[in-house]
Amino acid sequence: MLKHVVLQTDFGLSDGAVSAMYGVAKSVDPSIQVFDLTHHISPYNIWEESYRLYQTMSYWPEETVFVSVVDPGVGTDRLSVVVKTNSDQYIVTPDNGTLTHVKSHIGIKEVRIIDEKINRLPRSGESHTFHGRDIYAYTAARLSAGVIRYEEVGPKRDEDRITCLKEEKAAINKGIIRGCIDILDVRFGNVWTNIDRRLLVEAEYQYGDRLYVTISHHQKDVYKNKLLFVRSFAETHLGEPLLYINSLDKAAIALNQGSFAKAYHIGTGTSWGVFIQKVDE
Repeated sequence: MLKHVVLQTDFGLSDGAVSAMYGVAKSVDPSIQVFDLTHHISPYNIWEESYRLYQTMSYWPEETVFVSVVDPGVGTDRLSVVVKTNSDQYIVTPDNGTLTHVKSHIGIKEVRIIDEKINRLPRSGESHTFHGRDIYAYTAARLSAGVIRYEEVGPKRDEDRITCLKEEKAAINKGIIRGCIDILDVRFGNVWTNIDRRLLVEAEYQYGDRLYVTISHHQKDVYKNKLLFVRSFAETHLGEPLLYINSLDKAAIALNQGSFAKAYHIGTGTSWGVFIQKVDE
């Protein structure tokens, strides 16, 4: 049986919070392998947390247990859940929107509410501010190690009642593709859209085309330019803006060896629109 637990939080690594979660998992079963997805989600940014799960999960084996904690509502009546995905992986998380992209792109097979009377770290006291350690890491480790079966997590919940954030679907109309900015490739400042490569194929765009790209925020244009549609950055000049297909098979916008997001103060979410069309010859 695989014993993989993968942690994602907005805690950062400057204090002992993540290490405490490791310790809880190892205390349940020292043979559990604990890995980090990231601990640098922007504080309180549930959308970003949701996207990073979607970006990563499909590359891990079946039975992997993910713990995802970005939890501005910790200590409130929001539910704690463990979901089983259509790819037979598990996510231990607050039900606050974390599962938005997983539900849309991977699919959820079953949801169970964590019974905290059973699945709570012994001697964790009356603290209600560190569920990542006391409930999520503990439950994930017990599930991964086979101490509890999935059915013992707690009562079932209808998957249709999972909390989801608002999403926009990319679409094509009269040759113009419309989408939004899902996420940033943070370190390099590239802008990742929700526009699937198949829409560019449907619009008959080809590598080497010059495409007119508009980015808007709350329906106000903040960027307009003709970009070269390329396979790789090497096909453009240093500092040149470009359109390419990213590692999730989506359209992305970048500056060759520069940060597009910083240069043009670009953010993420459904309020950021992206429009792509062929340049008139």
